[in-house]
Amino acid sequence: MLINQDSSPLGDSTKQEPGSAHSWARTCPFALRLFSTSPYRGRMAGRFSLPEVDLSCPICCEIFKDPVVLKCSHSFCAPCVQKYWSKRGRSRDCPLCRAQTVEDPVPSLTLKNLCESVTQESEGEGVEERAEELYCDVGEMCSLHGEKLKLFCLLDKEPICVVCHTSKKHKQHDCCPASEAIVDVKEKMKSCLSSLQEKREALEEIKKNYEHSAAHIQVQARFVERRTHEEFQKLHRFLQDEENARLERLRREEEEKSRDIKQKIEDMERKLTSVSVSIKGLEEEMAVEGISILHNCKMSLERANCPIEGEVMAPCALIDVGRYVGSLSYHVWEKMHKIVKYTPVTLDPNTAAPWLVLTDDLTSVCDSDKKQKLPDNPERFDPDSAVLGCEAFTSGKRAWDVNVGDSTAWVVGVAKESVKKKEKVSSVLSNGYLCVYFYHKMYFAGTSPLTRLNLKSNPQRIRVLLDCDRGRLSFYNPQDNTHIYTFKHPLTEKVFPYFWVGCQQCPLTIEPLEVIVKAVEYF
Repeated sequence: MLINQDSSPLGDSTKQEPGSAHSWARTCPFALRLFSTSPYRGRMAGRFSLPEVDLSCPICCEIFKDPVVLKCSHSFCAPCVQKYWSKRGRSRDCPLCRAQTVEDPVPSLTLKNLCESVTQESEGEGVEERAEELYCDVGEMCSLHGEKLKLFCLLDKEPICVVCHTSKKHKQHDCCPASEAIVDVKEKMKSCLSSLQEKREALEEIKKNYEHSAAHIQVQARFVERRTHEEFQKLHRFLQDEENARLERLRREEEEKSRDIKQKIEDMERKLTSVSVSIKGLEEEMAVEGISILHNCKMSLERANCPIEGEVMAPCALIDVGRYVGSLSYHVWEKMHKIVKYTPVTLDPNTAAPWLVLTDDLTSVCDSDKKQKLPDNPERFDPDSAVLGCEAFTSGKRAWDVNVGDSTAWVVGVAKESVKKKEKVSSVLSNGYLCVYFYHKMYFAGTSPLTRLNLKSNPQRIRVLLDCDRGRLSFYNPQDNTHIYTFKHPLTEKVFPYFWVGCQQCPLTIEPLEVIVKAVEYF
């Protein structure tokens, strides 16, 4: 009976049910607020048994220390109620029921004895809990107050203890239990981990592309070496053959003219012998004395006066040295143009879509159904099956012929440097293309919208005439010089020859130009 009268936080008026842990808190809003906001709520619920809860002060939520009872029968710790009244000035009301009181609180000895008894019983458990706190991880303890870090300051983003929560540094800051913060942090870390894993996958993909590019560079270098060697071998063979031919002509001329001169020498030797005989005969006849010299003098004189033929060397008897060594390199170069192939446009393999196949001399391209493993460099068309020329044009006039043959789908023209290469776009003027099209047996000009072209015949070749300075791009059929279409569009940036091919059987080929080597004359 003493317990119900003195130790019950709400007294008889609350009609507290036996064994109810917080029945007083359910009936009084003030007590509920104190209980819900008390930093000791977790400790009280976890550590105290049911009777201990009934022996706790509604203000500090701890077991009564020097308990006193007011006129309204509500009990509190003497220091707690005095501190509560000091904050409210002259008003002395009950913290629970707000009943005014004039008399001083009356000490409750029975309640004090009960509280001391419960305190002694729980000392053993308290020592164990304090030991657990003493030997917990240093990182879980507050370095300032030695308390366990049970809260997390949402503003300062750091774990704090219950004492830190009431300090100036964290006062009025929003906090949450450390366990909730741990869950939130782990969720954020999980999201960051997922993001980092995606970044790693992207970086690994980029690394693979770089590694593929490095291997492709080696392939390109070996291809250029082979092509360079083949071309120079071709030139070397031509030069060697030309050298051998010239030396062979020189040898034949040398033999012929040496043979002629040798024949002349032999003739001269025979004539010398004949003259020497005549001289000897005259000398012998001149040695004869008397009239007998007169009998043979007529024949001797006639033989001595016989004319000698071929005393003067015939013309062109010597080798024409000037014809062999005069401007030798120029004449060799002049003959070399017959084997030299020149095309005004060279295809750029670094821009070719992976489905396109280019010839080794980079003058022809056709479509295929197999995608090659090529580096995904910024210049490459993908997925659009197109390729650009190597050289960009910004000024002057250019012209080239494209052999389209019997191809069933093709696009020929120029593309601006700014065209999008990594997405499939309509190749029209508004997207940076100035081209003519052949598709579904119809011809179009790449305007917006497309302009249908009515051609009298199907051209096998398309001639492209570009005048950058005037902003003109014209297309002709070179077989009969028929005009196909002309774009009148100012060119404010670089343009490249553009080729789109959609036929695997018939390639697009850039026709070579005739090369003429000619010296500049004064007249």
